[in-house]
Amino acid sequence: MDVQEILQQFATTTGTFPREAVAQAIAQREAITPELLRVLAEAQHNIEDLPESDSMAHIYAMYLLAQFREPRAYPLIVAFFSIPGDIALDTTGDVATEDLGRILASVSCGDIRLMTSLVENAHANEYVRVAALRGLVTLVACGEQAREDIIAYVQRLFQGGLAREVSFVWYGVVSASHDLYPEELYDDIKDAYDEELIEPGFIGLDDIDETLQRGKERVLDALQQNTRYSLITDTITEMEWWACFHPEGHAVPHTVSFAPPSVQQAQHKAKDKRKRKLAKAARRRNRR
Repeated sequence: MDVQEILQQFATTTGTFPREAVAQAIAQREAITPELLRVLAEAQHNIEDLPESDSMAHIYAMYLLAQFREPRAYPLIVAFFSIPGDIALDTTGDVATEDLGRILASVSCGDIRLMTSLVENAHANEYVRVAALRGLVTLVACGEQAREDIIAYVQRLFQGGLAREVSFVWYGVVSASHDLYPEELYDDIKDAYDEELIEPGFIGLDDIDETLQRGKERVLDALQQNTRYSLITDTITEMEWWACFHPEGHAVPHTVSFAPPSVQQAQHKAKDKRKRKLAKAARRRNRR
């Protein structure tokens, strides 16, 4: 199977995972990498057309380039997900709420600058910004960034780096603090709750207190073992179980065949309801 045949399979949705095409892409890494980068660049420029196509080529490209630890994909993925509104989510299903942080960490090769710019980009979708925060935590979990450096960055967000207005991004900041062990940030977190910047239904101050009681060593050990904060190392394992590849047991919308209905429906409801549903989606795997 040559590169063009692989790409054709990626661009055609048949309801079956193209395992052989993905395996061949991995085997032909050097030859296919420029083409996968091209796919990502074209996806950004033609994003308005993606919902009308059945192509998942940009999704395969993201996971494969993450597996390859390809730094040239980093700015392309950030640019794609920096597009304002919901369209980047609409054209990638629940990739943003599930794996985008891991993908960003994998292609960043330890460089946090584009992730931090995405976190602070007030025009980007708030769920994408939270994914970028997860990417920073992932780099700590896999040993490519020092915890102290990311804690210091998160503290800057608390202390003037973000607008003091209710946003799902504040949930992401508190969640990242929680997972990194929040002892240095406790007063900042409490102030955010006092200002009602975070809805307690997402994560409560009692959750922060319980984590502190567990102790730093146990929390950080658990972080290193948490697969939600692992790098992408096997595209086949990551994707082959998705509901869109097992349609006999799943009613998945045609235009976003790789996303669970609950996420897509939530994105089209009022903003307050959407926050609740996508907050839950961000904390559990729901492609099954």
